[in-house]
Amino acid sequence: MENNLWQHVLQLRKQSPLVLNITNYVVMNNTANALLAIGASPIMAHAKSEVEDLVNISDSLVINIGTLDEYWEEAMILASRKANQLQKPWIVDPVGAGASSYRDSLLNKLIYLNPTVIRGNASEIIALAKVDKINTKGVDSTAQSDEAVEAAKILSQNCNSVVCISGATDIIVSGNRIIYLKNGHPMMTRVTGLGCSASAIIGAFIGSIENKMEAVVSAMCLIGIAGQLASEKSAGPGSLQLHLIDKLYNMTEEEFFIHLKLIE
Repeated sequence: MENNLWQHVLQLRKQSPLVLNITNYVVMNNTANALLAIGASPIMAHAKSEVEDLVNISDSLVINIGTLDEYWEEAMILASRKANQLQKPWIVDPVGAGASSYRDSLLNKLIYLNPTVIRGNASEIIALAKVDKINTKGVDSTAQSDEAVEAAKILSQNCNSVVCISGATDIIVSGNRIIYLKNGHPMMTRVTGLGCSASAIIGAFIGSIENKMEAVVSAMCLIGIAGQLASEKSAGPGSLQLHLIDKLYNMTEEEFFIHLKLIE
């Protein structure tokens, strides 16, 4: 797999997939910039009257429930159903899963539609699989990523989805196959929305790469290594954001493979 990952980055840059994002107010600007930096083309829209048309012209769909309301809920359901109808890949970011019955109700509807990918922190993945009663700290995880592996397996099997658990170690699960990635930097947790950016970047990769598990691994490697390299130039979270976007844009093959930490 490792030999394919950089080729997937190059393919995305060449193809420039169009990615429809129904995402949250907090991260729209950062998410759009991250997508542009890797070579993708973002659409940020959630009007019910147009989302189906936009899915039709897009290569993939990103659903992020961070700043949820009843209007956005309807748009998300319309868009995900349309993606399934057109056999287009889509990803769900279950922000704050387990924090409210309303969020969980919508997530049940979305998971029933079998998203191509589910990406969340450990607490969100555990809550989504309903494996155990857990506490959530806002949108932050109160569990370690390795604690969510069994929950991810359940989700992957039940939804036929690739499941990505974000954390100090990122874990990607597809059926019985598990990949561990140990890139990134602790400072990344001090920047709001980098997990949401990761979901959007995954959305771009699944829109241009046929092998969906490799697409997810490529995306998480890219943002993890970019964050790691950006931290070396950053005095704090503010400058990390700037250097991260730059590194997503100018990452080289040599940098990618020197820093890649993948365990299967």
